[in-house]
Amino acid sequence: MQRRFLDSVGVGWDRASRAEARDFSCWIQLTVKQRLQASRPKTARWSSRTPGAPNPVTGKPAPGDGYAPATVAHSETVLRRFYDFHRDAGTGPILNPFPLDMSRRARRARAHHNPMDEWAHERTGRYRPVVPRRIPKAIPDDWFNQLFAVLPSDRDRALVAFWISTGARASELLGMRQCDIDPGQQLISVVRKGSRARQQLPASADAFVWQRLYQQDLLRLGVPRGRAQPAWWTLRRPHRPLTYHAAHRMFERASAALGADWTLHDLRDICNKPGQRRHVAAGADGPARLHRDDPALRLAGRPRLRTAYEEAMSKARTRLTLPIAPAGRPIIPGRVEWLRTEMLKTRVAHGYCSRQLAAEACPYANICEQCDNYVTAPGFIPQLQAQLTDITALRDDAAERGWHAEVARHSRVIASIQAHLQRLTRTAGTGHTT
Repeated sequence: MQRRFLDSVGVGWDRASRAEARDFSCWIQLTVKQRLQASRPKTARWSSRTPGAPNPVTGKPAPGDGYAPATVAHSETVLRRFYDFHRDAGTGPILNPFPLDMSRRARRARAHHNPMDEWAHERTGRYRPVVPRRIPKAIPDDWFNQLFAVLPSDRDRALVAFWISTGARASELLGMRQCDIDPGQQLISVVRKGSRARQQLPASADAFVWQRLYQQDLLRLGVPRGRAQPAWWTLRRPHRPLTYHAAHRMFERASAALGADWTLHDLRDICNKPGQRRHVAAGADGPARLHRDDPALRLAGRPRLRTAYEEAMSKARTRLTLPIAPAGRPIIPGRVEWLRTEMLKTRVAHGYCSRQLAAEACPYANICEQCDNYVTAPGFIPQLQAQLTDITALRDDAAERGWHAEVARHSRVIASIQAHLQRLTRTAGTGHTT
């Protein structure tokens, strides 16, 4: 991409200066992705720099028409190392067009460095954009069960089971050979991406069961045998070793069947999220211990949004007083304005429950109305009818916002209250007749 940019301005790559590097860094943050430029007129080839609509299942925003900050930062790193190499080899410019800027640090350089520790790499490129810290999003348990059920073959089930039980990268697992699988010790051997060292990882028993079923399929398909042969093959003829892009498309198709946009990276978040390891081996600390230097796992160790919210609220509850509506005044002043606010709203029997979006839906919302032991009387029909009207409005509001989980939750409550009202109406009619 930088070569095309330099050709457009009439400068050779070995003659590039910091002015061209600055202009390229600004241009790549404003331009539309290369694959979209052919389908757009020249007047509309500037990025809107806004993310797409969020997915209704996962909540992830769709990729925008411009390059993400992480892509721009990666490009800056690659170009800086490229010019460092040619500067040392004497085939490029003497000054690197993408220099390091020591002044861009947020604090004084090595102000509190421990002399017993090694020096950390804290250098930042002058034209490197700020990459926002993202919060990992693992696949919920119920959705993962549905995702695992729609996988079409034993090969795909074995791959997913190995991915979430070992925490290995997709490329590491796809590079395995037949001799790297040890079902007796429930271990697999992979070649690490960075160090290229061979490492054994514990895996779940379910993963080896699916892998054994897949081996039976390989015998029927006539795939070449041998301990040095690849462990994963394509299902269609001619049979070839399974590549990363093919596995990525396989997982995308399974996610698209559920209307989601999960990727293989989300499986690593499952492996390292406590309480969400469906197929993890008995050594639950194995993946974290063996991959403790992995940047992706350091990201997974950060507190998630809901966890941070619950911790903050638990500290604040000791200092907060519960609001009480004054006598003769409505519980929620300005009901229409409250309905339009960006929060999760629940209509309960004697009031309302409001939670911020970060907290997600309360697991105990409307639990009484849906309980089999819930008993009501004809005298409460007006209250139930009012509650039904409000919940219907909340369901319609959630549908307009695209909160499909909230729509399903309100729909269950509506069905339960309607059943109670029908039973009470029959009971009241029978009692009036007798």
